[in-house]
Amino acid sequence: MSIEQLAETALAMVAPGKGIIAIDESGATCAKRFAGVGIENTEENRRRYRELLLTTPKLNEYISGAILFDETIRQSTSDGVPFAKYMSENGMIPGIKVDKGTHNLAGFPGEVVTEGLDGLRARLEEYYKLGARFAKWRAVINIGDDIPSGTCIDANTHALARYAALCQEQGLVPMVEPEVIMDGSHDIETCYEVTEVTLRSLFASLYEHSVMLDGTILKASMVVPGTTCPDQVSFDEVAAATLQCLKSTVPATLPGIVFLSGGQSDEAATAHLNSMNQMGPNPWPLSFSYGRAMQAAALKLWSQDLVNNFARAQQTVYERARDNGLAALGQWKQAA
Repeated sequence: MSIEQLAETALAMVAPGKGIIAIDESGATCAKRFAGVGIENTEENRRRYRELLLTTPKLNEYISGAILFDETIRQSTSDGVPFAKYMSENGMIPGIKVDKGTHNLAGFPGEVVTEGLDGLRARLEEYYKLGARFAKWRAVINIGDDIPSGTCIDANTHALARYAALCQEQGLVPMVEPEVIMDGSHDIETCYEVTEVTLRSLFASLYEHSVMLDGTILKASMVVPGTTCPDQVSFDEVAAATLQCLKSTVPATLPGIVFLSGGQSDEAATAHLNSMNQMGPNPWPLSFSYGRAMQAAALKLWSQDLVNNFARAQQTVYERARDNGLAALGQWKQAA
């Protein structure tokens, strides 16, 4: 795939008023989500739940694509249509999570590095054949006493850059996700500093590995106080700090930025995105790539009756997609 085709796909991922739904939970994470609402964690229940999400009527009005897990990209609808094929036929771009999760960074207590580069070229080639047109790799940056270290940040951004170069070699748009974790008592200023250093390291690594930014999407965390910080701030303060940080670190040539919800409430994730777009125009489209903030309400509703609540849960998914699609345009209005 040429850079022009990669760029075309990247732009389609952040089309006006559209975002990405993240349904790439690992088996262990999915088991926790199901256990929390009393659903048995079987392959069929996982397949049915992913079908609920992906076949939501009119979902493509606000969703440009979805990040799938390895199991999911190999599954099909009840009618036997592979999920990736169903998505493509309904105007949504299939994506795939390709990292192998985080592992302790040797010599650096409290810090982790994402693994999965070994054998990645062959896996990407297979995923492309299965219908994927973009991929995602998540790095995790924790904030705590004397962390993150420069070593941790550089190790993770180096891996992100190697992954991104391999993606583009195989015709896949890389979504690079350096998540600065919300957990902790740190204030918003500390989150800003860590996010800024992380993003500077990331784009330096992408440049060093000859990654074409025109065919790359950034999945960013917002600049927020830690969850246990006593000094919480307004939606507009988060939006302003996040925008300032991004403008000082992210090249304008990038096709777009999508945000992760990162444990925020559904409403907060939407409100923060809406505020950022109301503060525009910005150098890049700002949209969403939410997991829990798109799914939580629907999963809870579906769990109460897996047969009769299927359509009602889909309506909830559509409403969350619509709200975030409007927020991506700065047009969302909070319910009275």
